Amino acid sequence: MSDLTTTVIDAHGGLDRYSRYRTAVVQFHSGGALWDLKGKGGVLDSSTVRIDLDRQYASHSPFTAPDLHSSFAAQRVAVENSAGDVEAERFDPRAAFAGHTLETPWDDLHLAYFAGYAMWTYLTSPFTFASPDFKAEELEPVTEGGATLRRLQVTFPSRIATHAPEQVFYYDETGLLRRHDYTAEVLNAGPAAHYSSDYKEFGGIMVPTKRRVYPQGEGGVAIRDIELVTIDIDHVEFS
Repeated sequence: MSDLTTTVIDAHGGLDRYSRYRTAVVQFHSGGALWDLKGKGGVLDSSTVRIDLDRQYASHSPFTAPDLHSSFAAQRVAVENSAGDVEAERFDPRAAFAGHTLETPWDDLHLAYFAGYAMWTYLTSPFTFASPDFKAEELEPVTEGGATLRRLQVTFPSRIATHAPEQVFYYDETGLLRRHDYTAEVLNAGPAAHYSSDYKEFGGIMVPTKRRVYPQGEGGVAIRDIELVTIDIDHVEFS
């Protein structure tokens, strides 16, 4: 691992501590313009997501109805009821976004896939960067808001469903994530700047409880009058 990768993993709680856990259950609220654009406003207003830390899996509940939950993995997504019966499912779910634009409406399985991989990516970073098939390279630092931010360009392996193969993570002087740049390929809407703040410790892991995603304008500047997605975390239980 690069020196910066080690630094940021340690700042977020350390690989030894993180490796003791197998799951995380996160209570959160999500808003922003994206959900209404996709015809899914309100679905994630108040939700719980359970993720597996040793494989890519996520489940949101409730999901579109009180007795339903989503089931996300890279090659399959489903909506299931409380008895475990499959209400809807899709294999090779990323292919279902072909030809989409920002205004293309989503069905429930589109939402389950996007929300599943996005929350899994956010909640497992930077610990996943220690995996042998992740590549992390330090870029030149930048200054934003009077702070110097060190940057990691991370290349995700093809086995992981995420926004795009290459993403850039910005860290402050303490090693905590402050900004995350990516282009969500399934949206086909250009690059985004994703800001993290209001860190709290849960089970020895540092988690940003406030996230705001903005479109990027010229020169990578965040267009802050448009909140694409907001995420506010109430509690995280690692086990």
